[in-house]
Amino acid sequence: MDEAGAIEGGAIPHEGAVVERQDELTPLHPDHVKVLRISALFYLVPLLIAAIVFELIGFAPAGIFVVPVLVLAVLILWRVPLRRYHAKGYAMGSDRLRVVRGLWFRSDTVVPFGRVQHIDVHQGPVERHYDLATLVLHTAGTHNSSVALPGLLNETALEMRETIRERIKRDTM
Repeated sequence: MDEAGAIEGGAIPHEGAVVERQDELTPLHPDHVKVLRISALFYLVPLLIAAIVFELIGFAPAGIFVVPVLVLAVLILWRVPLRRYHAKGYAMGSDRLRVVRGLWFRSDTVVPFGRVQHIDVHQGPVERHYDLATLVLHTAGTHNSSVALPGLLNETALEMRETIRERIKRDTM
């Protein structure tokens, strides 16, 4: 901030405002990229099998299906999970959790702790292998009533759950 209290770009926050910028987001755990790649592989296996079957039955000239599918699979398994990982992040404030995600359609969700009904920590088999978890905050309402934050270390997700739970309990008393 300069002497006049302005922030880069000329915006002057009102008193008590919390200023959050994109570069202040906490990144997810790096092993989340591996989980994303394994998940993508589950979706690509049927496509690869179909391409191999078309090759084996002689439906088209050799390589017409397998080569493009393999190129697509390598692109999807290498580049897309890495881009998805870099497009996600979170910031936990004293009274809210901010979750940012999305490549084409960006989503910047802020969940005030006062709106949280309950909190879950999920682990699938692949996440469990890498000791990762997904923190899910459930809020009142029907549309977008839960916000998931995947790619956290299990220990971090459990600590965040307890921190949020304590803040909720303190606010309701």
